[in-house]
Amino acid sequence: MRDIVSEFLKTSGYVLQADKTLGHLSEWEDWYQGYVKKFHRYNVYNGVKTVGKDRMSMQMAKRICEDWANLLLNEKVTITTESEFSVSLNQIFENNNFLVKGNQLIEMMFAFGTAAFVEYLDQDEQVVIDYIRAEMIRPIAHDNGIITECAFASPVVVSGEKAFYIQIHKKDGTQYVIENHYICSESGKELDLPDDIEETVLTGYDKPLFQIITPNIINNIDFDSPMGVSCFANGIDQLKAVDLVYDSYCNEFRLGKKRIIVPTTFAKIQMQEDGTVNPIFDPNDTEFYSYQTNDTDPKSIKEINMSLRAAEHEQALQRMLDLLSMKCGLGNDRYRFENGTAKTATEVISEKSELYQNLMKHEIVIKDALIRMVNAIAFLSGAGDQDVSIEFDDSIITDKESQRQQDRQDLAAGIMAPEEYRAKWYGESREEALKNLPQQAQIIE
Repeated sequence: MRDIVSEFLKTSGYVLQADKTLGHLSEWEDWYQGYVKKFHRYNVYNGVKTVGKDRMSMQMAKRICEDWANLLLNEKVTITTESEFSVSLNQIFENNNFLVKGNQLIEMMFAFGTAAFVEYLDQDEQVVIDYIRAEMIRPIAHDNGIITECAFASPVVVSGEKAFYIQIHKKDGTQYVIENHYICSESGKELDLPDDIEETVLTGYDKPLFQIITPNIINNIDFDSPMGVSCFANGIDQLKAVDLVYDSYCNEFRLGKKRIIVPTTFAKIQMQEDGTVNPIFDPNDTEFYSYQTNDTDPKSIKEINMSLRAAEHEQALQRMLDLLSMKCGLGNDRYRFENGTAKTATEVISEKSELYQNLMKHEIVIKDALIRMVNAIAFLSGAGDQDVSIEFDDSIITDKESQRQQDRQDLAAGIMAPEEYRAKWYGESREEALKNLPQQAQIIE
């Protein structure tokens, strides 16, 4: 498929590194959407003719990406600064629907391997955060795997014509410059910029106004690429296995439906003594199967009630889900197949689990990007560099109620000091806890 964005950049004098990763985006997109034609569409010969069939899908690729996004960036994550800028920052996040769009971007990052936050000022001097997915990102320069200059394309409509709005972030000396372009999405021809958009913007900032995020795993498709890989890039075989077993599981109930073999003579309409006519059975009932014979013996009616292999299929499907979960970094017991769907096995993550270790790895990347994003927003808002604090949701890692109950037992046994308990669970300093300390019996209650 023609890459209009890359063609434009090359004709504009930019040298783009060949990247094998981009060639896998369409495959990852198909799995993310839950239908891969070369796998889910297949043919079966039924003894008479070849019939096209569609394999059913559990759409686990999207489910896994959703889970990673919900684990990393949910409503309990707090982003604050030590200065009064926190108030403005929260308003900017609200204006840009950050909690929703940010979570969706993390999901897209895990699906396609790469995503980006891009910040700029609109015509009203308000900070805007763009959320860019992998197919719209073209690295121009990178150092030690870190993208330092980059082009971002966003689909827009200009005078009823589909187009791409391209921002090119590049370094000019010690500061960054942004070039703005509009091109036709079909021909690649450059279009006139809107009156409110400048062709070149001098940012006056020595850091990029974008943050690239990727899963914290090695890109084993192209070792020299600064782009990331999908979290299920190395689990395609397991995705196929899950859908193969799931399709067989569903077919087991369709093919195992009770059927009654009935001679055609019994299917004919017969006249009753009172002159009314009635069919022996309703030909629209799918449980009946009629065959040609002159036999009128009622014993010719035979029931076929095939036994279902539900337990065997459920066991196999659970095994496939375990393998898929492990391949995607979620551990081998993340999902349980119950009542026809894959449910999360547990909401509390053990600190010794594989999922916990991988979660901590991904948080390193997300935390760094969020800190750089906040400082970029602060710069655009006229504030200086900020001391940024990122607190991820730890309620999914530790069972706080169980932990608190254990601390109560330690307090009653004299293992934990009353002021230590209060400082931990009431968010007070040790000095404040000593001043506010009630009777120990009241703490335990």
